[in-house]
Amino acid sequence: MARPTHRVLTLLELLQSGGTRTMAELADRLGVDERTVRRYVDHLIDLDVPVESVRGRYGGYRLAPGYRMPPLMLSDDEALAVLLGLVAGRRAGLTTATGTASETAAAKIRRVLPERLARRLDTVLESLAFTAPPGESAVPETAVLLCVADAVRHHRPISIRYTAADGRRSERTLHPYGLVAHSGRWYVTGADPEIGEDRTFRLDRIADARTLPGSFEPPAGFDPAQRVLAGFATARYRHDVVLRIQGTVEQIRARLPAAVATVAEPPAAADSADEGWLRVEVRAERLDWLPPVLASLDRPFVIERPDELRDRVAALADRLAASARRTPG
Repeated sequence: MARPTHRVLTLLELLQSGGTRTMAELADRLGVDERTVRRYVDHLIDLDVPVESVRGRYGGYRLAPGYRMPPLMLSDDEALAVLLGLVAGRRAGLTTATGTASETAAAKIRRVLPERLARRLDTVLESLAFTAPPGESAVPETAVLLCVADAVRHHRPISIRYTAADGRRSERTLHPYGLVAHSGRWYVTGADPEIGEDRTFRLDRIADARTLPGSFEPPAGFDPAQRVLAGFATARYRHDVVLRIQGTVEQIRARLPAAVATVAEPPAAADSADEGWLRVEVRAERLDWLPPVLASLDRPFVIERPDELRDRVAALADRLAASARRTPG
């Protein structure tokens, strides 16, 4: 049978996980009656843990907002998840401008863990190797990230000071719809009310962000991640490639993801000869990577433009045929 002290600590852990816990839920999780739960709550209050009582039909107990728990109570699985998350975030480049923050956070967690668990977690981290190189160091300021996230959640306009890729600086107003993490970078996408268009900005290029008065209503069904990917696929590049590929969207997306290409289904009234063929548009600075990708699709395709891509595909086919005919000697 669990000792009362163990149950009190379990109650603390349940409350620490956030939200309001009903009396019935706590009694069931602790295996005691509701009167005993009240007694355990009194024990926590005597230890200066600010437990609040919430009245009403869905009432119960919760910790006071903003309270920082002195003991860090993590199970083995939770501690491993937190530390691996910090390591993975640092490797992926999804950290804030304070580059040492993830390292100091991991050190603090290690310091309060039992020695047995800390040694086991250190063994995992020391044994871990990554196949991908570390992410780039261009990361957003913490204050910018938090300001934008708050504006997204509460539908508030923001003013940002932005430096474009060519070095041009500007100050503009944005109605932010969502934050997106993609390929080791943070992006915010939303509407620029001054020009009446949707825009996407890299957070690491925002020097300052501040909330403005007022509010806005984001469009229904807007998907920030798809908007960012579509922006990559339709950005201005040197080559505008148009293909027709016979296959499904899933087959095409396996080699040409949404950040690279747009895929359009033929109109309902299209000729029957076009059935099963999809129009694919790719914008690229270089064409040398496309022939191998098209070959790996292993689907019939037609190059509408440019002619240079057709020549490159033919050259690749000649090289492959020559290699296939070559015999060991």
